[in-house]
Amino acid sequence: MAWFKWKHLIIFIVVIGFMIWSARVTEFDIRKFSQFNNMVDFLSNWFPLNTSIIPKMLEASLVTLGMAFLGSFVGLLVALPISLLAAKNTAGRFYGIIRIMLSFIRSIPEIVLGLMFLTVVGPGPFAATIAIIVHNGSVLSKLIAELIEAADKGPQEAMKAVGARSLPGALFSIFPQIWPNVLSHYFYRFEVAIRTSLILGLVGGGGIGQQLFVHFKTFQYSTVAVDVIIIMMIVIAVDFLGSRVRQYVM
Repeated sequence: MAWFKWKHLIIFIVVIGFMIWSARVTEFDIRKFSQFNNMVDFLSNWFPLNTSIIPKMLEASLVTLGMAFLGSFVGLLVALPISLLAAKNTAGRFYGIIRIMLSFIRSIPEIVLGLMFLTVVGPGPFAATIAIIVHNGSVLSKLIAELIEAADKGPQEAMKAVGARSLPGALFSIFPQIWPNVLSHYFYRFEVAIRTSLILGLVGGGGIGQQLFVHFKTFQYSTVAVDVIIIMMIVIAVDFLGSRVRQYVM
């Protein structure tokens, strides 16, 4: 019991030490907020909104939405079979190799993947979409694999008892019980893909992210405000759609 208390005290001291170290290396200083008036002056330049740009921005937002949807949906299709090879209870001897490969791909930021594919297919939404597919596929593979490992083993043993092969057994005993959580992960990654497509717009990925970068760089703050509002509306709409779909499935 004494060791249990000492262990928690040591963890607490280590966490506090990391917080102090992190505050130093990030130059974290609350006193810097004394210049908060600069932020107010900056935001005041956002109004009145440049509503004349809305039709063009809506068209650009559709490109962003298409990039995010295709990138996340194809990523899910890629992740479903790979996740079976990345879960301990279904992978067999491929488990270690697949896990290492997924960790390696996940460690590459989307913007780096975008730059890599940009050199192959040229600038535009296609390169950004491929980058989202690759990154989302690796992330969803890991998340779904963890769901497969945590699935109830009762249905799996029942499928084995009736002589089902491993792949059909996994499809009919594991995926029905984890599907709501798979959809939850998918819609979260869909939201992340929208934000990712905005970042990829900085490197020529197209969509509203590229327009936002241009408007910010040219100090068109009243247009930047319109871009930000449209992006917020897209994310809120996707979140609402995701919650409705999950309620329907469950």
